[in-house]
Amino acid sequence: MKNGYFLCMLILLQLSVSAQVPASSKPVNARVVEQSRNIDLPANDDHYLPVKTYVEQVPDPDYFHASEAAYEDFNDMKFGIRIHWGIYSMWQLNHESWAFLELSNEKKQEYQNLYKSFNPVGFDAEEWMAFFERSGIKCFAFTSKHHEGFSMFDTKARVKSRANYTAPGGPAIEDCDLAYSIMETPFKRDIVKELCDAAHKHKMRIDLYFSHPDWYDADCRPYNFAPLQTEDSKINPYTHYGDTTNYTASFSKIIVAEPTDAEVKRMMARHRQQLTELLTNYGKIDMICLDQYLGPRVWPEMKATIKALRKIQPDVMFRCRGIGNYGDYYTPENFVPGNKENTKMPWMTIDQLASTFSYDSVAANYKGSKYIIHNLIDAVSKGGSYMIGTGPDGNGRFHPTAIKQFEETGAWLKINGEGIYGSRAAAAWKEGDHLRYTTTKDKKYLYAFAMAWPGATLQLKQVVPAKGKNIYLLGYPRPLTWTYKQGVLTIQLPTDLTADSALRQQAAWGFRMEGTQKSANEQ
Repeated sequence: MKNGYFLCMLILLQLSVSAQVPASSKPVNARVVEQSRNIDLPANDDHYLPVKTYVEQVPDPDYFHASEAAYEDFNDMKFGIRIHWGIYSMWQLNHESWAFLELSNEKKQEYQNLYKSFNPVGFDAEEWMAFFERSGIKCFAFTSKHHEGFSMFDTKARVKSRANYTAPGGPAIEDCDLAYSIMETPFKRDIVKELCDAAHKHKMRIDLYFSHPDWYDADCRPYNFAPLQTEDSKINPYTHYGDTTNYTASFSKIIVAEPTDAEVKRMMARHRQQLTELLTNYGKIDMICLDQYLGPRVWPEMKATIKALRKIQPDVMFRCRGIGNYGDYYTPENFVPGNKENTKMPWMTIDQLASTFSYDSVAANYKGSKYIIHNLIDAVSKGGSYMIGTGPDGNGRFHPTAIKQFEETGAWLKINGEGIYGSRAAAAWKEGDHLRYTTTKDKKYLYAFAMAWPGATLQLKQVVPAKGKNIYLLGYPRPLTWTYKQGVLTIQLPTDLTADSALRQQAAWGFRMEGTQKSANEQ
């Protein structure tokens, strides 16, 4: 009886103590645990630098990132394709809608009306997925909306104010009421929906790109180099808009009134509505590729939006552009970091296959499958992933040269992918200029990738091979002969391989082995 009494009293005491703990302390404790994951952006990330003065380094206690499982899945993908496609593809403009800023007022107005004739009947989502699969691609990023504001999906959000660049007396803001989307074109098909439906069918991971700034919606001025600027953005460029180059980089001499509080509120409501649509109407979305920033004036509302979106799909991975450490991954652009990154925040290099992320009509500009493969190996060896960009033409078709180079990469990955997909950085990621290492997550297998033909033998000075275990050249059925003397592993390549001229023309050669790597003081 006494034991039962004391047990009841203990339970009551625990309930009483629990009731006295402030509710806010639980998220704070959880935040401390989450911060131990070390998911901060590198301090020198060039898209973080403009926002770090107003975007707090440690997110609010009530905010949580995607789960460990989502991070693990992101780190397993390794290879993706980045597709920039929109009405700018009709004119084959370089650098997507960035070219819009340098157009004359007459051309800007003409561009804004291009949607009325956009009819990409060559687009076929199933064909795209088959192409991705042949290329060894595990995820794709697609522009749901680029900076110029045209939406490639069925958005119900309405634009109420826009620029008329050829208005009498000079450019002026005028009222309007339209979605400015693919559903108002002759095509009238939701391209994002068709891509997402096909991707779910093919188990292809989805990354939807979305631009924070919107140059069509005049409410969104003069954020991030908008063609409509204000006296305040010219005289006090950082005050509201977060970048001292905002006015000059816009290439614009068009000065209009400062946006009212009502316009700012309407802008942010539309911004949230569109992102909510993307995370509500298209099934599971693996990543949202946010771009650019909107400055300190609207940062509190931006935070509220990201928190609301997190509740819709808790495991979606947000790119860090414009939201700092509220994001889940970041993207070094047009380069692979020189070393392993100093953070556990996942990263994926984004790069251009030709001269732009969108369509390039010049076959000679495409850099080749060897370029893709070497950068992929380099990024993966450092613990990252690699996403290479191209885009279709105005009709929805990819350049034949791009298709050829992606498919050559896929053929290489079919043989060597076991050392790429799902791999992790090895203890030592490189040896010399032309050797890179990866390892399986359980550390059982070590992979060496030679990015130059090794000749009759491959010598590795950082590997201590496991005794009695076989070493294989990926794609070759028989084990290779090897010796380990004076700290050097020498792998003999059979004569039938060294005499094969086609084999010597490959982009890289992968070797699988069991063993360990030397510590720094052993090398």
